[in-house]
Amino acid sequence: MSQAGKPVTIIMIEDDEGHARLIEKNIRRAGVNNDVVAFTNGSSALAYLLGPDGSGDASVGRHLLVLLDLNLPDMTGLDILQQIKANQHLKRIPVVVLTTTDDSREIQRCYDLGANVYITKPVNYEGFANAIRQLGLLFTVIQVPETA
Repeated sequence: MSQAGKPVTIIMIEDDEGHARLIEKNIRRAGVNNDVVAFTNGSSALAYLLGPDGSGDASVGRHLLVLLDLNLPDMTGLDILQQIKANQHLKRIPVVVLTTTDDSREIQRCYDLGANVYITKPVNYEGFANAIRQLGLLFTVIQVPETA
């Protein structure tokens, strides 16, 4: 997955290490070899995206795609989504919400906040692995804009 010759970096925000390994393994199986930068909490992910001054300047010119779990130890994924989409430099970053919740109000809220894709993690291993492989195939064709 690349955009105008520049590789896209996948930012994975997932606190469950088993899920994180499964996600990475199955996007690789789909042929996606992009760098994956993994975070287990929202604070460190936002620090990476927003940079030391919190302005988002650190991400200017990057090609990023965020995989976001909603249930994190330090803040909700909704808070992270809101901060990404409210930042002038980060708002174009595609955000794929990947979570166990299939509550229709939460799905609606994520889309209202600017999520690009919402995927419910299937409960069983095979279903989860299959969903991630399909997501990986989506990554091979998705167009990712440069951050502003």
